Amino acid sequence: MQWTKVLGLGLGAAALLGLGIILGHFAIPKKANSPAPQDLDLEILETVMEQLDAHRIRENLRELSREPHLASSPRDEDLVQLLLQRWKDPESGLDSAEASTYEVLLSFPSQEQPNVVDIVGPTGGIIHSCHRTEENVTGEQGGPDVVQPYAAYAPSGTPQGLLVYANRGAEEDFKELQTQGIKLEGTIALTRYGGVGRGAKAVNAAKHGIAGVLVYTDPADINDGLSSPDETFPNSWYLPPSGVERGSYYEYFGDPLTPYLPAVPSSFRVDLANVSGFPPIPTQPIGFQDARDLLCNLNGTLAPATWQGALGCHYRLGPGFRADGDFPADSQVNVSVYNRLELRNSSNVLGIIRGAVEPDRYVLYGNHRDSWVHGAVDPSSGTAILLELSRVLGTLLKKGTWRPRRSIVFASWGAEEFGLIGSTEFTEEFFNKLQERTVAYINVDISVFANATLRVQGTPPVQSVVFSATKEIRSPGPGDLSIYDNWIRYFNRSSPVYGLVPSLGSLGAGSDYAPFIHFLGISSMDIAYTYDRSKTSARIYPTYHTAFDTFDYVDKFLDPGFSSHQAVARTAGSVILRLSDSFFLPLKVSDYSETLRSFLQAAQQDLGALLEQHSISLGPLVTAVEKFEAEAAALGQRISTLQKGSPDPLQVRMLNDQLMLLERTFLNPRAFPEERYYSHVLWAPRTGSVVTFPGLSNACSRARDTASGSEAWAEVQRQLSIVVTALEGAAATLRPVADL
Repeated sequence: MQWTKVLGLGLGAAALLGLGIILGHFAIPKKANSPAPQDLDLEILETVMEQLDAHRIRENLRELSREPHLASSPRDEDLVQLLLQRWKDPESGLDSAEASTYEVLLSFPSQEQPNVVDIVGPTGGIIHSCHRTEENVTGEQGGPDVVQPYAAYAPSGTPQGLLVYANRGAEEDFKELQTQGIKLEGTIALTRYGGVGRGAKAVNAAKHGIAGVLVYTDPADINDGLSSPDETFPNSWYLPPSGVERGSYYEYFGDPLTPYLPAVPSSFRVDLANVSGFPPIPTQPIGFQDARDLLCNLNGTLAPATWQGALGCHYRLGPGFRADGDFPADSQVNVSVYNRLELRNSSNVLGIIRGAVEPDRYVLYGNHRDSWVHGAVDPSSGTAILLELSRVLGTLLKKGTWRPRRSIVFASWGAEEFGLIGSTEFTEEFFNKLQERTVAYINVDISVFANATLRVQGTPPVQSVVFSATKEIRSPGPGDLSIYDNWIRYFNRSSPVYGLVPSLGSLGAGSDYAPFIHFLGISSMDIAYTYDRSKTSARIYPTYHTAFDTFDYVDKFLDPGFSSHQAVARTAGSVILRLSDSFFLPLKVSDYSETLRSFLQAAQQDLGALLEQHSISLGPLVTAVEKFEAEAAALGQRISTLQKGSPDPLQVRMLNDQLMLLERTFLNPRAFPEERYYSHVLWAPRTGSVVTFPGLSNACSRARDTASGSEAWAEVQRQLSIVVTALEGAAATLRPVADL
């Protein structure tokens, strides 16, 4: 009996061992037989491209632009609810959607006491008044919700004085007037849009004792010189003579009362008396119809040739009106501004698709919602695409057909027009979370300026993913070109690495990408369709920020058939999927090498001799650029090698984090203390003439006429050190993560 027991135990042990081996065989993943990690599905990508519908985008735009929707207005809040409804739809909605509200400081004209610009005669009586509203040419410019043209955040006041013409309102323009012997103290300056920012015109004017500023859009800058009413909207895309560009004149971005803090109840608020960044003197925009009455009657010296425009007369500098004109020679201009500041609630709306594999990595796609009036182009052309993209992806999600590898966050920002407020408050509130987890930010504000070609602005690592997307999408219009091939015909550059390629513009601060790139250091891009620069001199689409930016304007003149809107939707959709679904992030950090090399060469050629005179060497900068180039190339090679095999997902994750975090290494929050929110040492505002590292360019420009050993030259050395340190930190980030 004993032997049978032993035999039985042996057989049982063998059976258990065999079962363990079998279970182990199937339970332990085998490298050769393990399933491929989730990666970009080209069939899903093609499905999304096919389902993005131009007609639906058109209908979205019709609804979005049906009424004016100024930030915090009742219609703006209606659109918040529309977005929530769409993103919570049981058949095409997202995983979740929510609105978050901030209490922010906005600026509005008084309804009881409208802003006015009058010409006052020698006896004090009003002899001429500029138009207070735009001409009601389509029945949409005269409604009660159409806000009067005004300069947001300009202070109230009623300055009066002789008129002078100050071109673009740049500092050098006012110096030119002084050179001409014109006394500026107490005058009213008439300036043109363009050249410098809106708020800078008033800041520069106030430095010279000017009492008030008027701003207008010259037909030369927007209408290709045309100014006849029968050649303008509603008969063409050009701006009618009464059109006035509204805008924010606040110098910074974000809520003025809570810099670097979210505008929530618990946050500290700056006392209103201590707020900086507002125009220091009353300012008011006017139409070029009124500007003609003023400028074509001016007295004084003929303005320089580069200051001349297309109002049909010779522009003179003033001060005051000529004796043989339409007004008495000693008439003055009175600017009465009654703007008021108000705390208002403004909402962001977020829609989220959770990632299946890496839910803690975010691909952000944003567009602001508020407009100055109907805002069909700005921003509703972008919101129309936002809604269509989220519908298509939401439908796939609800059907169970697809879920992204990484999370996708759709955002509708509030109060952008007043200074990128919604997006800035969001980045302030979730600063650490976003810095740690965000792969990239995609911005589509104005999606279609015109229908000629794609235009993309972005940081160098996003170039490759945009190129990959656009090569696979057919361009609108005749022929069989891809968007990429059409794009390269209009905007191109010669790359030492790739040959002739489309050129990406750099990111300034014109839309909601600004806090993401400048404040958080997140790789960002802005996508739009635009016009053929060889056929128009317009600095932007003609009805920008006016009451003529309506659905019919888009439907008849900008993009009949909405094929350009569809092209932008497909481009943005392809970029979203490539960033959210690709196993290896399609960000190519080695593309930064071209930018750094071009900046270095500009510094050597244009600043090298000057720096040498002051015993400042560019040697450390040369070494830092070379280190970055070597590490970026080595990282690219490691990625290429891994892509040929079956890499460990954790190893890929580490590499992806290196790609994602590179942009953060260029941040230095102490680099530009005078520039609020700007901390990216490669893309901060550049005021120096040399196209190189902005801090170095700006510092050299300020130090050029000072003696060695001055504080200005010490700042040059500091800025050079800041850049070198950033580049060395970037190179270190790209090394293998085990190399401490």
